[in-house]
Amino acid sequence: MKKIPMRKCVATGEMKPKKELIRIVRNKEGEVGIDPTGKKSGRGAYLSLDRDAIMLAKKKNILSGQLGATIDPSLYEQLLELVDKEKHSTP
Repeated sequence: MKKIPMRKCVATGEMKPKKELIRIVRNKEGEVGIDPTGKKSGRGAYLSLDRDAIMLAKKKNILSGQLGATIDPSLYEQLLELVDKEKHSTP
């Protein structure tokens, strides 16, 4: 049986399989972006692919604290778009 890598959502505190979370990364230049592959270098934080978790992270400014960088509001818009795409692609 293969071991499933688990990660903790920074907004909800839940431990989930890595594939159910999206990684947000801050690179050496201080730029923050979405890392769909989970392999980009830099400081990363995992967030549930869930509208409520994303809105909670935005409201409490959790990503900014985790990554030590200013988060552009457009990042949250991109995350919400990802959630909508995931819901429509799942049968």
